[in-house]
Amino acid sequence: VQLQASGGGFVQSGGSLRLSCAACGFTLANYAVGWFRQVPGKAREAIGCISASDVIAYFPDSLEERFTISRDNGKNMVYLQVSGLKREDAAIYYCATGNGRVCPPKIDYWGWGTQVTVSS
Repeated sequence: VQLQASGGGFVQSGGSLRLSCAACGFTLANYAVGWFRQVPGKAREAIGCISASDVIAYFPDSLEERFTISRDNGKNMVYLQVSGLKREDAAIYYCATGNGRVCPPKIDYWGWGTQVTVSS
């Protein structure tokens, strides 16, 4: 099983990005998938999760204002749309999943992260 987050890059403050999580050897549609981020030197932070039945939870709830999680089962992809980017959103973003259908996700697999850099 391989997971890969992609779509990161350099974005101006206030801009938007859509991050993608792709899986190889694993059908994301059948499981809950979580998004996380980490600033080097700090603890990994949970952003949110989408369950196998497309119930979405954000941690904390305030992130729902700017973060949107969705999935495309036909493409075996999960997405994280981030709008109104702030400098404090700069981090490495990861997706993760495992053998569970509900949120919070049971983590068995971590994807390679994607770097988001926000410039003022």
